[in-house]
Formats: sequence, C-alpha cells, structure tokens
Amino acid sequence: MRLRGLYAITDGVPRLLERVAAAIVGGATVVQYRDKSADNAYREREARDLLAVCRAHGVPLIINDDVALAATIGADGVHLGRDDTALREARRALGDAAIIGVSCYNDFDRAVAAQQAGASYVAFGRFFASHTKPDAAPANLDLIHQAKAQLSIPVVAIGGITPDNAAPLIDAGVDMLAVVHGIFGQADPEQAARRYTQLFEHLRNQP
Repeated sequence: MRLRGLYAITDGVPRLLERVAAAIVGGATVVQYRDKSADNAYREREARDLLAVCRAHGVPLIINDDVALAATIGADGVHLGRDDTALREARRALGDAAIIGVSCYNDFDRAVAAQQAGASYVAFGRFFASHTKPDAAPANLDLIHQAKAQLSIPVVAIGGITPDNAAPLIDAGVDMLAVVHGIFGQADPEQAARRYTQLFEHLRNQP
C-alpha cells in the first residue's frame, strides 16, 4: 500500500461518519481515528463504525495511540507517540501487514530509530501554529529534506497545515500531509479535503 496524499485525522469530530466520508470523497487517502476520551466502550463502537466507512471507500483506518483497540476492531494500523506502546510490541500485536506510524516531532534520530524498528512511516511536526497541539515543538523544512535524503519510508508532515501554507512541504518532498482542523474544523470537509488534494496533484505534476 502506497502512503501518499492527504492524511485526515479526527479529533472529537461531530457527525463523525458523515464528515469522514465527505473527506474521503474529497480525496483523503488515509484516515486516523483520534479520540482522547476515557469511555473505552464508546471509542470502540465509534471506531468500528468508522472502520466500516473506511472499508466501504477502500481507505485504511489507523488508530491513534491504542494498539489494543486497533487489534480488537481489525483496523489497518496504529499511530504511536513518544509515550505509547513500543513499536516492536505493536508490530507483534498487529502483524507484519499493519501500518505503524511514529510521531518524531522535530527529532531526526527518533525517525532513524523508528525506521530501523520497522515503522511504516514517520511523522514530523508541528510545522505551523496548531489547533490540536499548540505547545508542540516546531519543526522545519530542513528536517523534511534530511528525512527524504536518508530514510526509505514515507514522511508525513503535521501541525497547522492549510492549503495556503502547504506548498513548501510538498515541494520539500513530504509523502503525506496530516490534517485535523484544516478538514474537520471547516464547514464542508469534502471541499476542504479537495483543496489539499488538488494542491498535491498540481505541485507533483509540475515539470
């Protein structure tokens, strides 16, 4: 499975199934379920319903920070942060085919270690002011250039990315743009997603 394009991340989205389906129609190629509530039963029900939507559209569903939930519902993979389950443990739980992403913030050495441990992709950021994680450490384009030159797995950028500021990231070679508020904080997620995907297509198709 090629990881490329718009990576839509939910975060307590109202009308979740409807709005995620709209984002997929707009061009999102991967969806991540992110919900920090403590109601595990609710999260499982919602994640199962979301998985059905993603399956219907042929788009993989990644679970944020919860290997057990990913395994329970049969999701396509998991995304791990600094304080989450170890990557090798997640791989044992989910299998060789699972997509396992790792947040690397602004730490290139962490990305190298993640690739060596079997990560499917690494994510850097925040690149701009972020609604979701306003206190996250900033990252810069040099990190993307270094990652694309030295890593062999896909590179994801996250953090305050909009259609108006995304072009330098795409030009630097990022494989995916991970977006929360820029899609689900907008009135029309389909049109919001389409702006990103059109930008990706336009810039990548330039001679």
